[in-house]
Amino acid sequence: QLVESGGGLVQPGGSLRLSCAASRFTFSTYTMSWVRQAPGKGLEWVSRIDSAGGNTAYADSVKGRFTISRDNAKNTLYLQMNSLKPEDTAVYYCKTGTGTLGGVRGQGTQVTVSS
Repeated sequence: QLVESGGGLVQPGGSLRLSCAASRFTFSTYTMSWVRQAPGKGLEWVSRIDSAGGNTAYADSVKGRFTISRDNAKNTLYLQMNSLKPEDTAVYYCKTGTGTLGGVRGQGTQVTVSS
C-alpha cells in the first residue's frame, strides 16, 4: 500500500515536499517513482530512485527543481519540489517500479500552483 501526502496550494516560485508512506511490502527492495497527471492530460513520469537511493533520474521538465529521495528505515519516499510553476499543477502519485505503467500506485495528492 502507498499513501501520498504533502500536496496543497502554493504560489509560483514556492516549494512543497511530498511524502509517500509504504506498507505491506518490502519497500527497501523496490525502485520507486513519482508520476503526475495534469487536468485533462495523461500520466507523466517525473522521477525515479533505485532501491538503495544512490541512483536517481528526472524528467527534463523538473530537472534542477525537484529532488527525489527515500528513507528505507521509515519506508518513505519523498519529492522535494522547488521553484514551482503553474504547469506543475497535477495530481502526484508514487508508484513502484519505473515508468508510468504497471506496479502499485497510491491514491495521489493534489498540487496546485497558482497565484
